[in-house]
Amino acid sequence: MDFFEVIRKRHSYRGAFQPLAVPEEDIHAIMEAGVRAPSGYNQQTTSFIVVTDADLRKQIADLVPTPALKTAPVIVIPVSRYQVTHENLAFEIEDYGASVENIMLAITAKGYAGVWMDGDVKLNNVRDRLVELLHVPEDRTVRAIIPFGVPEEEWPQREKQAFEERVHFNQF
Repeated sequence: MDFFEVIRKRHSYRGAFQPLAVPEEDIHAIMEAGVRAPSGYNQQTTSFIVVTDADLRKQIADLVPTPALKTAPVIVIPVSRYQVTHENLAFEIEDYGASVENIMLAITAKGYAGVWMDGDVKLNNVRDRLVELLHVPEDRTVRAIIPFGVPEEEWPQREKQAFEERVHFNQF
């Protein structure tokens, strides 16, 4: 799939997934996209927990019982580490965002669907419960939940505002 086609097709899929396993080589390629994302001062502050174990996936789905989480064959949990540069700058959030978008694009390029769920992590102590469940080190922050797999149905990308409304040349 052409890169720009991937961008046009990338969307948030919140529906159920088919009961099909994702081949390990596809998971590896998708995660490789995440670790290859740019990071401020190359600090590489984002890492990932890839959950394929059925029992762990069920426990995560119990925390946020959505159709996507209940049926996803793979769940990725991005975690970040706060680290400052010698200029006292931190790029933890930027690094996390870049790596997750690379993962979402790779999911699309491989023909799968998924959803970047970071709001759900912030509610109902989900973050703390994931830290405990997945043994996340104290110096890391759970940022999101990304379930993915083969979708049961096709979903289009949501309508976007007109290019002219969002892109301004030389001045706003």
